[in-house]
Amino acid sequence: MKPITIVLIGIGGYGNFYVRSLLDNKGVCNFKIAGAVDPYPEGCQRLHELKELNIPIFSSMEEFYSKGDVDLAIISTPIQYHTEQICYSLNRDSHVLCEKPLCATIEEAKEIIKIEKSKNKIVAIGYQWSFSEAIQELKHDIISGKFGKPKRLKTLVLWPRNFAYYNRNSWAGRKQDSAGNWVLDSVAGNATAHFLHNMFYLLGKEINQSTHPALVLAELYRANKIENYDTAFVRVMTTENVELFFYATHAVEERIGPKFYFEFEKAYVIYNQNSDNKEIIAIFNNGEKKVYGDPFKNKDSKLWSILNTVSEGGKTVCGPQASLAQVICINKIQESAPEITNFPDNLIKPVSKNGEKVAIYVEGLKYDMEYCYGSWKLPHELGISWSRTGRIVSNKL
Repeated sequence: MKPITIVLIGIGGYGNFYVRSLLDNKGVCNFKIAGAVDPYPEGCQRLHELKELNIPIFSSMEEFYSKGDVDLAIISTPIQYHTEQICYSLNRDSHVLCEKPLCATIEEAKEIIKIEKSKNKIVAIGYQWSFSEAIQELKHDIISGKFGKPKRLKTLVLWPRNFAYYNRNSWAGRKQDSAGNWVLDSVAGNATAHFLHNMFYLLGKEINQSTHPALVLAELYRANKIENYDTAFVRVMTTENVELFFYATHAVEERIGPKFYFEFEKAYVIYNQNSDNKEIIAIFNNGEKKVYGDPFKNKDSKLWSILNTVSEGGKTVCGPQASLAQVICINKIQESAPEITNFPDNLIKPVSKNGEKVAIYVEGLKYDMEYCYGSWKLPHELGISWSRTGRIVSNKL
C-alpha cells in the first residue's frame, strides 16, 4: 500500500511529541514524513535525525505545499494560528490532526467546521483523553444508559506553573497576541483544556459529539503578572440541564489532579491522578464496580487513530464538532468575568529554587479550591474573602 504522507506543522514545543512518536514507531503503520514546517526548527529535540533522514524543513506552509500535497497535516502551533493553518491544509486536500484547543473563538470554529464539511476531509483535534480506551469505553456506557441520566459533574486541576512557563513565548497568558490575533490563553483555555472538554465530550449523544453549554458563570483570578487569568472557578448548565463545575489553577505549590466526580442516576464515576491506581472507576448504587483504566495511558493513541482513519476511512471520534463546546465555554467564561480579579498581595508567596525566585503561589488557595470542589460551589457562594462573582451569560448559537 502507498504510505500516508505527513507534513509536521510545528516541530518545536509540543511538536516534539509527534516527532518522537513517529520516529520511534516507524513500524506501527505505513507512513512517510514528507516534510516539516517551522520558522524556528532549532526547538526540535531530534532535528538532526530529521535531517539525517533527508526530511526537508520549510519556513512556511506555502513553501512546503508549493512542492506538492500530502495526505495529513499534523499541526502543533500556537492557538492563534490553528484556524488559518487548519483551513489552509484542508484547502490543499490534506486531512488534519491539530493540537488542542480547536481555536480561540466561536467564529473561527464555525469557519473550520464549514470548510471541513465542504472539503469532505477529516479534522481531528488532539484531546488525548478522547482517544483513550478508558474514555471511549466510559462514553459508550454513558450513551447506552448504563448509568442512567447524568445529574452533575465536577473536575479539579491544580497544576503549578513557574515564571518560565509564562516567559516561554510572547503570547502566554494573553487574550490577544501582539498582532491582535485572539489567543485567550489561560489555565482553562490551554493547559487544562483537556479536562474541561472531557465533561462536555462524555455527555455528547454520539461518540463524535459533545453536549454544549447553555449558561455559564465564572470567577476568574490571577496571581501572576499576566493579562488573562491563572485561576478559574466555573459553573455551566448544559443544553440538557446537567450542571458542570470546573476548578483549575496554576497559582499553587502542589500538583493535584486532574480528578473528577461524575454523578449519575444509577452510579457515580471517579478518577484521581494522585491516587495509587490512577484508573477511572464507576461505582453503582447497588455496590458493583467497573474499572475503565488510566485515561493517560498510550498518549499517542490520537496519532495512530487519525492515521488509521485516513487509511481505512470513517470519522474521527474527536473533531471540530466535538471540540466546539470547549471553545464556546472559554468564550463565555471571558464574557462572564471580563475583568480579572487580582488575588490580594498579602496572599501571594514566592517559590524559590537554589536561592532564586522562580514562581509564586497563593497562600491557602489549594484548600479553598478543594473546599469549593467538595461543596459543588463557587467561592462567592462560600463567602471566601477575596471572591468576586461574574455574571451569568447564555450561549445562543
